[in-house]
Amino acid sequence: MQLTPPQSDIFVCPARFRVVVAGRRFGKTFLSTAELISRALAKPNQNVWYIAPTFRAGRDIAWDMLTQQIPREYISKTNETSLTVTLKNGSSISIKGAEKHDNLRGRAIDFVVLDEFADMKPEAWYEVIRPSLSGRGEQGSALFIGTPKGRNHFYDLYGKGIDQDEGWQSYQYTTIEGGNVPPDEITSAKSDLDERTFQQEYEAAFVSYSGIIYHGFKREQSVSRHDGEHAIIHVGMDFNLDPMSAVLMTRRGDTLHVFDEIVMFGSNTDEMVAEIRTRYGNGTIVIYPDPASRQRKTSAGGRTDLSILQNAGFDVKVRSSHAAVRDRINSVNSRLLSKDGQRRLFVDPKCKKVIESLERHTYKEGTSQPEKDGFDHMNDALGYAVEYLFPIRKANKPQAPQRWT
Repeated sequence: MQLTPPQSDIFVCPARFRVVVAGRRFGKTFLSTAELISRALAKPNQNVWYIAPTFRAGRDIAWDMLTQQIPREYISKTNETSLTVTLKNGSSISIKGAEKHDNLRGRAIDFVVLDEFADMKPEAWYEVIRPSLSGRGEQGSALFIGTPKGRNHFYDLYGKGIDQDEGWQSYQYTTIEGGNVPPDEITSAKSDLDERTFQQEYEAAFVSYSGIIYHGFKREQSVSRHDGEHAIIHVGMDFNLDPMSAVLMTRRGDTLHVFDEIVMFGSNTDEMVAEIRTRYGNGTIVIYPDPASRQRKTSAGGRTDLSILQNAGFDVKVRSSHAAVRDRINSVNSRLLSKDGQRRLFVDPKCKKVIESLERHTYKEGTSQPEKDGFDHMNDALGYAVEYLFPIRKANKPQAPQRWT
């Protein structure tokens, strides 16, 4: 089986979980069947699955190619009804559908391909397939492959490889990089399709949601591991009870690096203080809270959130009133990517909630008001700190004194 160079790079990758985001006609099915056959032949008694969004799609897309590629001398039995090929070494290759994912429970799996994972319910992986890979003596592995469908659960798994999570590796190839489509066909498609569709289908791009707020955040450039010291810890804090949120950063010159996050449901300011002290002791910690902390009371005895933070020994920096939401957003965006092309705000890959919130927080349709969708809490916490440290300076022309007669 002759693989293209990009397919070969994926094929030889030793990572347990590989995520391949590819444009149309990359050769995803050909690569998938090559992987299935290789895994089934490598050892006896392997249980190998190919899962499509539906059983019918699996039959139409992969079954014929699979049965044609397996050398006849290796096949013991073929079942056209269950779409299963049993090999003479005791291994089996089965085509499955994810439309009723609960029906996939109960079997240990050695290797699985999840094709067009963006079109499946995420529960198929998290609740059914992932546990099935732990049922054998050796850990099972998985290949996720498909074309993007916005920033959904497929994008989340792609991010694991980009963030270098242990055992994960991600790839992204456009249609032209796949080597199976001539350039003139790409040019033709570009003239036939709208920009968003072309980017998604041919450039394998995770097209952003419309109305995205933090447009300066790009996972590939904005996510970076933080290995520095925590000499002074800067903490943006939002006091919403479900959840209370804190974003912890270090500062070097004009650059901020988010290295930790705290999310506490059904909590209060005293518990947040205790959690920060448990994690980072009695070092120098500067808190930038919601300005409403001056009035808001979360405990008996009339103590305000501000007084709780101050009495805990934190250096508290807080404005006398709220900055405009627009100014807070602009402050964060200018750190993420300034007009001169500089990035001065980075996030450690372990800060999953911060990353998710920056990527997915949108404006209410047709307005400039941010959605209250759960992504706002972390972004508010981050914004309180960033806006205080790096406020947007308005270029106001001083007005000449006027003499009234």
